[in-house]
Amino acid sequence: MRRPPALAVLAVLWLCVIGLAPTARLLAEAAGPALSTLAQDPGVWRAAWRSLLVAGGAAALATLIGGAQAGLLLLRDMPGRRALIFLCILPLLVPPQIMALAFIQASGPSSPLLVSLGLAPPLGSPNPFYGPGGMILLLGVQGAPLVFLALAALARRLPGEVLSAARGLGARPGRALRMAVWPLLRPGLLAGAGLAFVSALGNFGIAALLGIPGRFPLLTVLIWQKLSATGPAALSQVAALSILLAALTLPGLLAQGLAARRGGWPAGRPFVPLAPTRLDRLLLLPLGLYLLAVLALPLAALLTAALVPAMGVALSGDTLTTRHFAATLAPGAHTLAAFGNSLLLSGGAALLLGLAALPVALALRHRAVRAVSTATDLTYALPGACTAVATILLVLGLPGGGAVYGTLGIILFAYLARFQTLALRPVAAAAARLDPRLEDAARGMGAGLWLRLRVVHLPPMAPAIAAGALLVMLLAINEVTVSSLLNGPGTQTLGVLVFNLQDGGQSPQAAAVGCLSLLLVAGLMLLAGLLGRRLPPGTLPWRP
Repeated sequence: MRRPPALAVLAVLWLCVIGLAPTARLLAEAAGPALSTLAQDPGVWRAAWRSLLVAGGAAALATLIGGAQAGLLLLRDMPGRRALIFLCILPLLVPPQIMALAFIQASGPSSPLLVSLGLAPPLGSPNPFYGPGGMILLLGVQGAPLVFLALAALARRLPGEVLSAARGLGARPGRALRMAVWPLLRPGLLAGAGLAFVSALGNFGIAALLGIPGRFPLLTVLIWQKLSATGPAALSQVAALSILLAALTLPGLLAQGLAARRGGWPAGRPFVPLAPTRLDRLLLLPLGLYLLAVLALPLAALLTAALVPAMGVALSGDTLTTRHFAATLAPGAHTLAAFGNSLLLSGGAALLLGLAALPVALALRHRAVRAVSTATDLTYALPGACTAVATILLVLGLPGGGAVYGTLGIILFAYLARFQTLALRPVAAAAARLDPRLEDAARGMGAGLWLRLRVVHLPPMAPAIAAGALLVMLLAINEVTVSSLLNGPGTQTLGVLVFNLQDGGQSPQAAAVGCLSLLLVAGLMLLAGLLGRRLPPGTLPWRP
């Protein structure tokens, strides 16, 4: 019997430890009596129905927005097209808790921006974003780029002959797009809707900051509340809640699977966007107003809140202060420690996953590695709360695991499990384009495994590895869902810090931390963009 290659064995072991082991442990824990006990709790089912309502509404809104943006920017050669595509995708890259905080600061009677403009509602008026309506709106805005990206992935493979044939039959450009092109893009709409649904269902930042004050808690918030109140003693109940949350994602996962089966067609001449009509150019106005409403105004409100002494104070030359930024950056401040923790965790996860991505991507030619890799994709597809609870169960089941609970180590392991797929995808795409004759030649000259990895494969795949690592760092630097369930004394991260400051009534300081976090994200995006010039289209989200 032929022995499996060492590279494939190492890849399978890595993927099993990072992806399969936590999921299997979660399933084993939830199979106990806790599942039947929770089934009798009306509060659980109330939170489940609320989660489905919010996620379904957000997915519908995201599909509407993302589909409209794609039709305007992917199928038409609009002026400023690249910049507009970047702005349309930007809401996905803004951390959800910061987006929620920005919208809170942009509305309500104590909004410094509205007070400064004389537009604040009367004192005592409720904030319109608290509750299900606000959650659906913000989650829909954050899910719209997922729909856009799903459509962009299909648009890159559109055969140009389809449009030419429709035009040859006498169809005008607009009718040709409706009758010949959009039917081919429908799987992208379905996949994007599924992605938006799963993303909204597992969101914690928006659900907590808008749902708790609005007395409309979702399942992710219920999991956090039970674990925060009881700790490891509630793990069985929390595991059952996580399995319920994972089960609710099935419609979204099925939509993505169905779209994947329907989204293939023979390759042909690249699709060339059509010249815009006068109506298309007029549609740039509502698109610009939308981007202004979801990006510029909330971020302006966030900055205004960070520059006033307290909420409800108008910004002027007399009230302008930078003390909240100074407190954030003061030596020994908790906020500075949170920045350090987030940089350490996101940088460590990016480095480890980047190093592991090279051998795993090269081993994907083996069936066993592909099967395990597909199974570990589920960790990224499922809500982050499931990953966090699975990590706790796995670590506490190991000898001495109790000493790791609440440390940076357990958060790092959860990040590795959560973002493995994100780091692997660009590297796997680059590995598929490598010439196999280089590997054969190096092996024929007696080069060992590690020498081949370092000399033959690493140089051409380095940009893809770096891009995957930067994407991991970009999403992990402000991550809140996983870290909110795993953090302990001294391990607070940026995402948790923003949530805790806002929850504790320190809104101006939360706004200051949010502004600095966005600057950090912008720097990482700039660095990734420089690498993106050497990568194929679609590797980076904002360069479709």
